[in-house]
Amino acid sequence: MARSGRVLIQPLGTSPEFRHLNPMKRVHLVLGATGSVGAAVARHLHGAGHTVFLAGRNADKLALLAKELDAGSMVVDATNAADVDATVTATVEAHGRIDGAFNGVGSLLLKPAHHTRDEEFASLMATHVNSSFFLLRACVRRMEAGGSIVLVSSAASRIGLANHEAIAAAKGAVEGLALSAAASYASRGIRINVVAPGLVRSGMTERIFGNESALKGSVAMHPIGRAGEPDDVARAVAFFLDGANSWVTGQVLGIDGGLASIKTRA
Repeated sequence: MARSGRVLIQPLGTSPEFRHLNPMKRVHLVLGATGSVGAAVARHLHGAGHTVFLAGRNADKLALLAKELDAGSMVVDATNAADVDATVTATVEAHGRIDGAFNGVGSLLLKPAHHTRDEEFASLMATHVNSSFFLLRACVRRMEAGGSIVLVSSAASRIGLANHEAIAAAKGAVEGLALSAAASYASRGIRINVVAPGLVRSGMTERIFGNESALKGSVAMHPIGRAGEPDDVARAVAFFLDGANSWVTGQVLGIDGGLASIKTRA
């Protein structure tokens, strides 16, 4: 069906007569599900027996993933507040509730500040900060029985890396948002946590992975000695979303091979 220009796909398994067959399943919204990390998170949650609702901007990729996971999905612009709110509403309408949400929306800009154009900075902030704020706001309005929200920061916000000014500023804002919201909504049983990856193989980083010398230099900065994979991040996200970890909130977890926290050489 179509709704205000957004495409909503509701497969058989999420139709009203199937909503409450297994009340032990948790319902999770994955925003940015067409990205490498978002898709890994969705597959991980689905494999663990949970219900996922997918949202992203690439209609073709979204339809394929929705079919693979027998999941409801919606094509959205995550920087548009009305789109994000509609996605959360669609999740609740399809499954009766929303227990968790992950914002996997992202972009990458590696430039020093003096080479960063106004429109580039504004777009980066909208992609990372606005989408996170819109998702958090929409979710806390609908999480009547508590829940978990996971946002994404970066090792770049925790350690000074050259040419990362804009992305570090955006991710620092995401961390501040998450910590304040974790305090605001703790009494309602809503937990907000953050994962902060280092270099992870994805569509955004394919230029680095396609350049042998650039990749070698980047990997050398990670004490573990390798770049990350989407599943490395997905496992951490699943930990935060897991209701069994209900005493964990307001945390920023580095998934970065030690990049932001340790040195192996004096």
